Parts: sequence; structure tokens; C-alpha cells
Amino acid sequence: MKKYISIEKYLKQEKNKPKRNHKIGDYFLLGCCLLTFTFSLFKIIKWNIDNFKIHKLNKEIASNIEIGSDTLDGELVNPPLDKNSNYYYYASFPLYDVDFSKLISQNKDTVGFINIKNTIINYPVVKGSDNSYYLNHSFDNKKNSAGAIYMDYRNSINELSDNTIIYGHSRKDGTMFASLRNTLLSSWQENKDNYVIYFKTLKENMLFQIFSIYTIKEETYYLKTSFSTKEEKQKWIERMQNRNIASLNAEVNINDKFLTLSTCLDTRGGRIVIHAKLIKMRKIE
Repeated sequence: MKKYISIEKYLKQEKNKPKRNHKIGDYFLLGCCLLTFTFSLFKIIKWNIDNFKIHKLNKEIASNIEIGSDTLDGELVNPPLDKNSNYYYYASFPLYDVDFSKLISQNKDTVGFINIKNTIINYPVVKGSDNSYYLNHSFDNKKNSAGAIYMDYRNSINELSDNTIIYGHSRKDGTMFASLRNTLLSSWQENKDNYVIYFKTLKENMLFQIFSIYTIKEETYYLKTSFSTKEEKQKWIERMQNRNIASLNAEVNINDKFLTLSTCLDTRGGRIVIHAKLIKMRKIE
């Protein structure tokens, strides 16, 4: 049988209990809070410093380049038989010309320049000896969390791979590859003229037609640079086309050369991916 006691007796017992010493635990908790606050403050300050530096660098880059339309037209690459194909509409666009000799003198890793309509993507492209260095080094080779726009180290500019891959961070301030988010919007997709990517290297001036836009969790399959067999390449093409979320109406086959752009979608490993095929090119002597 449960024994009950009076409220007066209960309060007296509680009063006489030895008091616990909470000082050590309280100090530990306070210390953890201070460390977390300090670390968060440091990250915010560092991000803003990197942000200021990258904006300043981008302005400097813009002042060091001359941009215009290429007065010389390029050759059509793997043209379809159907003359009503969108291919010929985009192939009529003039090539995007950039004199980036000053950029090469600033960074010997410069391999090209990329531009996409109705985005702020208008950047030099670098290539390192791995895919890690330019994740946290800017175009001027200084440590910066914004990184740079860079080509996969497995690719070559001397001879195009089956799939040339270009990476860039998606910065919250809108710089680097952040404006690739525009391509997910119906307002961007409704403008037919947006579906081209201009990419000039030291060897070639090129125009690509976008054939797939999508988001996906982090993976390596879409990052293939070459294919062992025609069957393997065809399988890759079909999978990339099936992922597409836009009305692009682009014809793609195993004779095409591809350009892939990849950036972060979120902090959980999501990616925004764009695939395009080469449709016009002019060799640079």
C-alpha cells in the first residue's frame, strides 16, 4: 500500500536535501554557446570578406577583357537533315568573341571564357591539376570560398572530350554559377533565345545548344568525360535527356560533343545540371 505524506513534510524533506553543484555543467554549456557564437560570427565575417573580394575581382576581370561578336562565322558541327530543326535557328547566332590575353597573363591556368544569356555568367574558365584547388581559390589564385569557374582536370582544350565539364559555386550573392538557378524558372525557359552557351577556348570559338536542364542529388554518372563504346554513350545521352525538365526540342546523337555545367542546388548535396551539344565552331589559329 502506497504511503502518503503531508505537504508540509514533503516540503521539509525537499528543503533538507543536499543542493547539487551545477557550476561545472553551467560553465560547460556557456562555453559551448560562446564557441558556437564565435565560430558562426567568424564564418559570417569571412563569407562577407570573400564576397567583397570576389566582387572586386569580377570588376577587375571585366575591365581586362574586350567582348563582342565574332566577325568570322564558324562551321556547323553534326548538322541534322531536318532544315526546320531548332539547330539551324541557334546556328545562325554569331559567335561570342572575347580577347582574354590579359587574363592569361594574370592566370596561366586560363583555358577559356563562358557566357550564358539572361544570367550573369560571363567568366573566364580555368583548369587546375585537380578538381579541388579552384573550389576555394579565386581567379587570382588567392584563397577564397567563392572559388573560380573551372574545367574538369580530365578534359583537354587541345582536343574536345566527348563531354567537357565546367564547375562553379552557387553563391548566395548571385555570383559565380548562382544564376544557373534562372534556368529552372519558366520565365527563363519560355525565351527560346536563352538556349545557347558561348564557350571560347585558346583553340576554338564555340556555340552550344542546351538539350537538358535538371536538378539531382550528388552523383558522378553525369560527370563522365569519355565513353568506351557507342552503346555506353547512347545510354548516357538517353538518361540525360530523360532528366530534362524544360521544353528544349533538341536532337542529340552519339556523334555530338557535349558541354556540362554543374553547380550546387542546396547544402544537402543537390546539384543543378545543364547539358548542351556543340553546334558551331571556329578554329583559332
